Amino acid sequence: MAGKSYYEILGVDKTADADTIKKAYRKLVRKYHPDVSKEPDAAERTAEINRAYETLSDTEKRAAYDEEQANPYGRAGGSPFGQGFDANGFADGGFRYEYHGGEPFGAGDFNFEDLFSAFGSHAQSRPEGPEKGQDQHAELAVDIYAAYTGAERTLTLNVPSADEYGRPVYREKNLNVKIPQGISEGQQIRLAGQGLPGRNGGADGDLYLKIKFHERPDLYVKNRKDVYQTIDVKPWEAVLGGKIIVPTATGRLQVSLPANSQSGKTIRLKGKGIPAKEAGDLYLTIRITVPKAESEADRRAWEQLAAHFGHTA
Repeated sequence: MAGKSYYEILGVDKTADADTIKKAYRKLVRKYHPDVSKEPDAAERTAEINRAYETLSDTEKRAAYDEEQANPYGRAGGSPFGQGFDANGFADGGFRYEYHGGEPFGAGDFNFEDLFSAFGSHAQSRPEGPEKGQDQHAELAVDIYAAYTGAERTLTLNVPSADEYGRPVYREKNLNVKIPQGISEGQQIRLAGQGLPGRNGGADGDLYLKIKFHERPDLYVKNRKDVYQTIDVKPWEAVLGGKIIVPTATGRLQVSLPANSQSGKTIRLKGKGIPAKEAGDLYLTIRITVPKAESEADRRAWEQLAAHFGHTA
């Protein structure tokens, strides 16, 4: 997909509305996601698709991208990075620091809202000696499972640089991100030297990634370390109680189900939440699921149950 515009990557027209862009994105992600696609470049394609959607789905980012495409070398002879390069060949503003790789991260996993936000203007004066680059902050969404086992992911970033002639170019940089076991939401991971570049021999700033958990209605975190999960229970299991096996983020657990359990009842498993220094708890909320009557034998079985329990309120 090298050289293609974001519109070409998603296969939409430049006048496409938000719904058209979203539909195209979802179709392509389903096709090329590395978990389902057998294409050798599935991860690369998915990364490009995510990057295109990240921009075109945001009104302001799309407008800025359209302007950049229409005028790739900026205004009044400026560089394609908006603020130009200084005499040392380092970008002086308008950084584009983009995540576009590292499956299983996906669209929306890396929040750029605060990244390089300080690069909108020039300082009035600069010290003559070494100056450390500014630290930068971004939000990184990870799956809850990563907090239980730890994980290692790769972020591929586009950062501005200069070629051998001093001309502005973007270069790819791969960052290895280690997500430690027991990490909690809101905790930050520091990537030393990956912030804004220093000046006059000063050290580069650091990049801080603030962790956010992907949450689903049936699996989420409260109080930073307590995990809440909804589990499906068959009617006879709920009535009779006993030992059942439940797949959880911490693995398959044997759980004692009280007899006559009702939907909405919660079972607390102490110490089975996020394995922090003081581990959180795991709360299993029961959801009784009723199997379909797909045969005459099934119907007769339900009719017998109805006849037996029909007199109860």
